[in-house]
Amino acid sequence: MWSPEREAEAPAGGDPAGLLPPEWEEDEERMSFLFSAFKRSREVNSTDWDSKMGFWAPLVLSHSRRQGVVRLRLRDLQEAFQRKGSVPLGLATVLQDLLRRGELQRESDFMASVDSSWISWGVGVFLLKPLKWTLSNMLGDNKVPAEEVLVAVELLKEKAEEVYRLYQNSPLSSHPVVALSELSTLCANSCPDERTFYLVLLQLQKEKRVTVLEQNGEKIVKFARGPHAKVSPVNDVDVGVYQLMQSEQLLSRKVESLSQEAERCKEEARRACRAGKKQLALRSLKAKQRTEKRIEALHTKLDTVQGILDRIYASQTDQMVFNAYQAGVGALKLSMKDVTVEKAESLVDQIQELCDTQDEVSQTLAGGVTNGLDFDSEELEKELDILLQDTTKEPLDLPDNTRNRHFTNSVPNPRISDAELEAELEKLSLSEGGLVPSSKSPKRQLEPTLKPL
Repeated sequence: MWSPEREAEAPAGGDPAGLLPPEWEEDEERMSFLFSAFKRSREVNSTDWDSKMGFWAPLVLSHSRRQGVVRLRLRDLQEAFQRKGSVPLGLATVLQDLLRRGELQRESDFMASVDSSWISWGVGVFLLKPLKWTLSNMLGDNKVPAEEVLVAVELLKEKAEEVYRLYQNSPLSSHPVVALSELSTLCANSCPDERTFYLVLLQLQKEKRVTVLEQNGEKIVKFARGPHAKVSPVNDVDVGVYQLMQSEQLLSRKVESLSQEAERCKEEARRACRAGKKQLALRSLKAKQRTEKRIEALHTKLDTVQGILDRIYASQTDQMVFNAYQAGVGALKLSMKDVTVEKAESLVDQIQELCDTQDEVSQTLAGGVTNGLDFDSEELEKELDILLQDTTKEPLDLPDNTRNRHFTNSVPNPRISDAELEAELEKLSLSEGGLVPSSKSPKRQLEPTLKPL
């Protein structure tokens, strides 16, 4: 928890290495000009004023983004931008200009702009310590004290978006209500200190993406369901589910503790047996059995709590589906507003009539154009008969291989199918000799008759 003593632990500026422009080390004359103070008024020399402001203002914001911080102090920036023992004399003017443009905001002013009552618990010093700076500003003193905390507005919005995505991608998002302590642990790497975490929550509350409520002395945070949705107030259902979730965690921790105790009793019984202490071993085993019975009873209660939570989650899902169906029915009604069965039938009739007309036009165009050619159907029939007669008189196909056209006798060349050849090959491979052909082989029958000329 934050305390006034921890104020001194606020993140310092750090080394801005990697962010500095080339002239930082190369142009002594230019850097001497940039490190000098601003003129009292911009009207004295607007060119020099704008040149300095154009150099320092982006550098301050980029340095903060690089460091991952949203809270700035003049003292930290002066330490971060030291060069050869010198500090920039115009940084206070730069911060004043960023305040005027709204890119920076006083931390106290930002918190006052958010309608929140929870920020006062435990962190009331947020409003008390900067009070003198706020009063001095109201009285016309626009100087930025070296210790005053300023907030980089855009960086804070980016950090708030980062925390929201972190929550959405975590197991905590199973229910919109989470404990503030759990959320703080989840965001430990994103928020370097506790005050930054509070500022992020205030920004999310300002965007109406979270709301914070105190319940039985503990703060709980409720998130909006979607990235573009607005959070609804915490209701009795949210509180009930939160309490069930807390009970589930307590029961789980108790079961784990009792399991360790049962294991310890078992180990004690084992050691007693080895030492020959039978009675001590029996007592340890009895303690183990009693612990296991308690674990079994807790498991039953834990199953009941988890079953209730599952039903609640299912009902919330059903409600979301119901709302989606309702929206779909409404949209369907609007889309079908001017559509009736009679209109649909009339439209289909019109389409059919147009299709019939198109077919008639196509047939007319196809039959009415002969390209100047006129054929006699009787002559075509005669020519077709002649072609058919010539086809029946064509000789049978003969092999192309002329070497096999003539034989020494009149025995015809039998045709052997591929299947028969494969069967013969298989017989050869299965014979005992490996190369002894069968007596019924077609090859043996053909050898006496196939004698080339």
